[in-house]
Parts: sequence; structure tokens; C-alpha cells
Amino acid sequence: MDALPAWPKGKKLVHLDLKGAPPRIDYLHKLIGLFSGLGADGLLVEYEDMFPYEGELKVLQSTQHPPYSREEVLSIQEVAKSQGLEVIPLVQTFGHMEFVLKHKSLWELREVGHCLGTLNPHKEEGVRLVKEMLRQVVELHPGSTSLHIGADEVYLLGEGEESRRWLSTPGRTVQQLFLSHVTRVAKGVREAWPNLNMIMWDDMLRGMDHDTLKGSGLVGLVQLMLWDYNPTLDVKNTVYLLERYSGAGLSELWAASAFKGSTNVHTCVTSTQRHVDNHLQWLQVAAALPEGIHMLGIALTGWQRYDHLSVLCELLPLALPSLASSLQTLTHGQFSPEAQSRVTKALGISSVEVETMESSTTGDSVLFPGRRLAELVVELTAILQSEELRHFEDNMFVRGWFTPYHRQRKTVSPLIAQQLQSQAMTLLALVEQRVAMVKKEMVRLYPASTAQEWVEQHVSPVVAPLQRILEDTRASLLEMVPQNVSASMVGQ
Repeated sequence: MDALPAWPKGKKLVHLDLKGAPPRIDYLHKLIGLFSGLGADGLLVEYEDMFPYEGELKVLQSTQHPPYSREEVLSIQEVAKSQGLEVIPLVQTFGHMEFVLKHKSLWELREVGHCLGTLNPHKEEGVRLVKEMLRQVVELHPGSTSLHIGADEVYLLGEGEESRRWLSTPGRTVQQLFLSHVTRVAKGVREAWPNLNMIMWDDMLRGMDHDTLKGSGLVGLVQLMLWDYNPTLDVKNTVYLLERYSGAGLSELWAASAFKGSTNVHTCVTSTQRHVDNHLQWLQVAAALPEGIHMLGIALTGWQRYDHLSVLCELLPLALPSLASSLQTLTHGQFSPEAQSRVTKALGISSVEVETMESSTTGDSVLFPGRRLAELVVELTAILQSEELRHFEDNMFVRGWFTPYHRQRKTVSPLIAQQLQSQAMTLLALVEQRVAMVKKEMVRLYPASTAQEWVEQHVSPVVAPLQRILEDTRASLLEMVPQNVSASMVGQ
């Protein structure tokens, strides 16, 4: 493929999703320095429950691990400033408010009872809560010139009782309901901080026609950030969307790509090529835009969870080759041999794919902070995804001599039981050894609670069938052989 023009003049922001696996502050400082060296211009920081909310909002703080202190939040900005990076905080104000609305004292602020993410736009208490969240975050970012107010994926809006009543008036629509809340929040921000630029996600506006967009109240008030993380992003449709927004007066536009956290909800190892492909598509979009449309920049998102309650996606060290490759793709207009060479040299690695880079002899390095953890997770993931472990229950001995029928009746050939025990114990011992190594390295970079969560989410479900088979063979042996013999076999 021929080279496309490099990404147009504009900022390249690295998104830090701190609602899962929040890095220890010293590791985060190292990462910020790395981001700058790789070509980033700023950080888009989504704190969620890791922000040190105070007063009535203290309930929003994480209880799984301590939130960052006020001093640590300021230190993030100081380190970023020293590296020439702008910091833009992101505060969700409508959708994806799970970390707020999960609390029992705030249940009544949900749009519908069974959806934790969407705020009821009719309750004054909810609007006041959002404004106080914004106030605390903005005031702890005195040097920031922009604020992201979220507003994506506002699920089930219009289905709450108060919304149904509001919508019963002829002419009113869910789109108007969405716009009324967002414009109210945005105008509140403008009144409080007249010089602060506001950014919001675009997806809730995609179905709106020209007149609705033009009369939305958002023109001149917010900058739209159009997100698409697909490696086969539809270039033609994306250009059309950007043209529609610009034509309606929403002319200050951003793009949002992904360098991790968009492959699968439980992905552990990042694919560099998948994310490079996403950025190549965005380069095609930029090249196809008419002259009048100006992109302010692109945010390279790195989601750590799909939402507040989902499992952890790839940890940051696993995605650093992808981030470096994505930034170089934007710089060069293609992922050329030169771009790849810059990535391997910058990180001191042999391959741009974390899965195939050679293991280091010294572990972490200044070039690639977190490299040893990345290597260990790759090795452990390979074991967890092996045919032998994943399909242990399809093993000939299990399918032939230890089916649910045999297990329920505790009837098993002792010779077969020994074979199954030996296989299961060998695999479990290997996994346990690697898990211990991963946890030891992980707690250097993340809270111990993150290490525990990662193991329980990504390791425990895979080894559980083996553990059950081991328990069942032991129970069956007690029924099938003399006590003195079974005791020695069960003890294996």
C-alpha cells in the first residue's frame, strides 16, 4: 500500500483509562515520559473512581484500591508538563456512570433501575452531582485548557418513567432529551470556566439529521470526538459523518482510534497489527476530507475495561508496542519498514508484536518499562490457551472413563484416575508457577488488588475444570479401592 499523508497537524493524545488496573504512580510517571518520547502531544485521562473526590462525593472513590491522592494527580500533570504533554481530564456526565450509580445511595438517579450506566436527566440532584464532579476535577487541573465530558453510549435513555412522561408530549424525541441534558451540562461548564474547551463523544449524535444538529445548542459550545476502533473502519461513512457535523456548524472535530482494549472484552495480549490497521483507516479518512474540515487531533484510546463492571482488558505493558506502532503509523503515513524500525529501536525489542518479541535477558529497561511483565503474561497466556489445557475435558480418558455419569456415581478405574491426576497436577503446577511469577512482577507496577483481580478473571476460569476433575477423581478413588491404597493415591 502506498504511503498516505501523515496525520494532519493536530494533537495526538494517549488515553489513560484508570478505571481498572491503575498503575502505581512511579510507574505512571515512567509511562508518561515514554509516551512523550514516542510522539504523543497530550494525555486524555479518565480517572473514574481513582480520582480523590471529596465531601459528599467521597463515596465515589474506589474501595478496591486507594484512589490517587491530590498530590499524585498534580504530579501526573507536572510530569506531563515537563515532557511537553497537555493533560485533558475526562469526566462522564450522562452514560457510563456505573461507578457513580452503583452506589445504593444514588440508585434513584438511574434512568431505569436495571441500568447502572445512564443518569436520569430529569432529576435536579443528578445534574447537581455531575456539576460537582466536574468542579472538583477541573479545579484539580489548573493548567488544563480542555475538558472531555463523555456522553457516549447513553443506553436505555427515554425508558425511565419520568422520560416516558416527558416524551408523551407530541413532538418530543429521545434525541431532544439527550441534547437537553448535554447542553445544560456544557453551558454550566462554559459559565463556570469560560475559557475551557469542551470535548464530547459523537456516537449519540450520529443518527441526528442536519436541522437537529444545527439547532442542538452544541454549535460553538463543544468539540466532537468521533470514535471508531475497527481495523476495517468504513472510510466513506466516516468521512460522510464528519462532513455532516461540519456542515451543521459542529466544525471543531477530533478522531479517536484505539491502541488496546477494543479487540475483545477479555483479551490479554494486544495485537499490534489490528491496531495499526485501525490507524491506517483513519489516515485514509484524513486524506479524503475536503479542505474545509479541520481535525483538531486524534485520541489513541487504551481501554482497560469495556465498562466499570467488566473484566480487565490488556494491561498497559502488553500494549506499548501497539501504541508505539500506532503513533509511528500516524507520523509516517504507513507502517513502513522505517516506521517498524523506529518502534523496535525505541523500545529495544525484536518484533513489534508483543507475542513474538524475544525475551529479554535483563527484564525491564528504561526503553520499555513493564517489559518483564509483558513477557510473563504472554508466556502464561500461551499456556492457558493451549489445546491440552483448554480442552482437557475432551481428553480421551475423561470422555472415555470419567464422564458426568462416572463422576456422579463415583465409579472410575483406579489406573485411569492415576493417569488423569498426573496430567491435571502437572498442568496445574505449571500454571501455578507462572502465576506466581506474573503476580510478583505485577505488584511492582500495579496494586496487589489488581494482580488478584487479573488472576481470578483470566486464570481461575481456565483451570477450574482441571481442579474439579482432580477433586472428583480423589472422591471416586475413596469409593473404588481399599482405604490404605486410596489414601496413597489421593495424596498424590
